Amino acid sequence: MAGSLSAALCLTLFCLLGACIAPGARANGRHSRRDLDINLGNGNGGGISIGIGGSGGGGGGGSSGGSSGGGGDLRPCDFENERLYKAYKVIQKFRRTVTCDPQNIISSWSGADLCSTYKGFFCERPPNITDRTIASVDFNGYNLQASSLKEFVDALPDLALFHANSNNFGGAVPDLSRLQYFYELDLSNNKLSPATFPTDVLKLKNATFVDIRFNSFYGELPGGVFCSFPQVQAIFVNNNQFSGSLPDNIGDSPVNYLSLANNNFTGEIPKSIARMANTLFEVLFLNNKLSGCLPYELGLLAKATVEQLNLADNLLYGEVPNALCELAFSWSGRLRNLTLSNNYFTSLGSCCWDLIKEGKLNVDRNCIPYAPNQRSHDECAAFFHRTKTSACPCNTYVPCGHNKHSAAGAGSEQDTAAAEEDKYRTYSALHP
Repeated sequence: MAGSLSAALCLTLFCLLGACIAPGARANGRHSRRDLDINLGNGNGGGISIGIGGSGGGGGGGSSGGSSGGGGDLRPCDFENERLYKAYKVIQKFRRTVTCDPQNIISSWSGADLCSTYKGFFCERPPNITDRTIASVDFNGYNLQASSLKEFVDALPDLALFHANSNNFGGAVPDLSRLQYFYELDLSNNKLSPATFPTDVLKLKNATFVDIRFNSFYGELPGGVFCSFPQVQAIFVNNNQFSGSLPDNIGDSPVNYLSLANNNFTGEIPKSIARMANTLFEVLFLNNKLSGCLPYELGLLAKATVEQLNLADNLLYGEVPNALCELAFSWSGRLRNLTLSNNYFTSLGSCCWDLIKEGKLNVDRNCIPYAPNQRSHDECAAFFHRTKTSACPCNTYVPCGHNKHSAAGAGSEQDTAAAEEDKYRTYSALHP
């Protein structure tokens, strides 16, 4: 009798021990870290990424490791470390909220091997930490549908990037301020609840990339957008329903790529934009309701590429200043094709006429005498009759610099190639 009890006890202990040893044995059969090194790019949709950094973990479509399904049969000892176990619990909770998955993405979200088999999830080691964890999520183009992102994105404490272009996520933008490593947010082309600008985003002091285009945000753009992100490279808020004047402190931002297009902004372009002269490469103002005169300070944007300085489809009037057109002639300027069409400009600086001849300046459908393809006299008269306009300030004379222009022409092919290589992130942002 005693012998039978001893045998039964040994068998029980062996089974319990085996349950935790077996996952370790499975782990030995995993792909190497080198095999799993995947570069996080643009995904399957139209999302725009500045880059993930580091050597990356895994992600993507292998067969599921560990236990099948997303049930509660997995325990902490099934996972590489406790961080991944906690991430697993968060992912499984979010998985149950997904109501539409046309690409069958969430079927890969099962088992204990988050770093190599869970589509859209990528692992990395946080600074000064040896354990791997979920560092980035790339759902671009997955067309997933869920009513909210709360208690998912904000519940992954080591997350650095979240890219979710072209999905159907609803609800409010989660508060990500407690995520100490977070620096890239892309919520473009979703079904987020109509709301004013999500002020919790302004708490992301490490943000380099903020993309909320193609949603239903409305109201005024807070000044914090241009002073809360000391390291920001790109801000895309186009194709929403923002309105009101642009913040006076727009020039306080170090942003390189800025798209404000296709909203309902009104008023003048702030003169503080001159302070962006050393950082701004591309800016789109097109298709708003901006009015007034072009500020002379636009001519100080020496690094901005002209095709990206798009002011079409607004209510601007007065003279197009020489200082702006001169950027297409000088060594420092990279302007290529300045677009001012569908406004109400009435005159051009002398330098600007040369740009029209060269096909670099589009002033179609304005009110400029002797320029091609202008509005009718009656249409221009009606605008100035119903619009309270003020006299534009005199612009400081800037010589056209034709000698510079011919000197620059010798290197134009090289300049064009450089521009093509880094082709126009802001225009890409005009597509979902």
